[in-house]
Amino acid sequence: MAERTSGIALSEEFFRTGVQPLLDRGRPDLPYAAALLGRGSEVLGFDDAMSTDHDWTARVTVLLDPDAADQVDGVRSMITEAVPSALGEVPTAVEVATLDGYVRAQLALEIDEDWDAFDWLSLPTLRLAALTGGVVHHDEIGLREVRDRLAWYPRDVWLYLLAAGWWRVHPELNLVGRSGWAGDELGSAVMAGGIVADLMHLAFLIERRHAPYRKWFGTAFSRLEIAGSLGPHLDRAVAATAWTERQEALGEAYTVVAAAFDRLQLVDPLPLETVRMWDRPFTVPWADYPSLLTAEITDPAVRSLMAQWPPLSGVDRVRDLLWAPQHRAAIRALCAHGTA
Repeated sequence: MAERTSGIALSEEFFRTGVQPLLDRGRPDLPYAAALLGRGSEVLGFDDAMSTDHDWTARVTVLLDPDAADQVDGVRSMITEAVPSALGEVPTAVEVATLDGYVRAQLALEIDEDWDAFDWLSLPTLRLAALTGGVVHHDEIGLREVRDRLAWYPRDVWLYLLAAGWWRVHPELNLVGRSGWAGDELGSAVMAGGIVADLMHLAFLIERRHAPYRKWFGTAFSRLEIAGSLGPHLDRAVAATAWTERQEALGEAYTVVAAAFDRLQLVDPLPLETVRMWDRPFTVPWADYPSLLTAEITDPAVRSLMAQWPPLSGVDRVRDLLWAPQHRAAIRALCAHGTA
């Protein structure tokens, strides 16, 4: 085995040489799916030599049809008792569950139900990235269909999230200059860092990609199409030591994101304006994308969400703060009713 084989390649090899032959012999008539899913840098394809210093295994998740719940323990025992404990020098690990049980454990979500806007606003992006990433080795029970459902938001939910994303950025832009003008370059830099993250967040939304957890946020961003044109402006904003340079770099970054958004053709093109709030000496770009986006929303659940939580409310952030599955019901209730 080649040194530092990727986690995805290890999982594939373990499935083909260990798990699949056992299932073919021991349970030839049992429909199942097998995949590398869930937590871990290898699921995102970002693992490297350092990733092997803890919890590093050649692992496979085997999923059974919901109707086969009574067979989970038997299948788990059959596999774990017979597969090799290591693939080369890498320990092996097998997880067995039903498809519905696995998704429930990861997202507290039922796969046999329709999901409305309040469900989507309670699903953490890092969990969505983990469940739709990785690789499917084998599927006879509909795992790919579930992943396809989770791959991106319904259109009107997407429009709401884009509107919320633009509102994360604009109110803060002029404050970068205001803090610097008052002599607080550190505070200005901290706000600029937040805006950089919010512009990156918008880039993920524009390219229809679920953002991973923070450790790999920048790495995943670097693989977006927009990264080549947007990244240098973000680097400059973060590295700037004066608020004037920071403001200029963020304005250029905003313009790049706006151009990428326009190419989606979700709403009519809108020219950017350069505005000075209250005639202060801080110039920032602005286009009222949120109003155009929300005007296009027709889904009753999303309209109800907007009435309770306008896009500028920030409620879309809660799911990524409280990302553990046990919090989802409370977040959904918050989105739907204004209280958990």
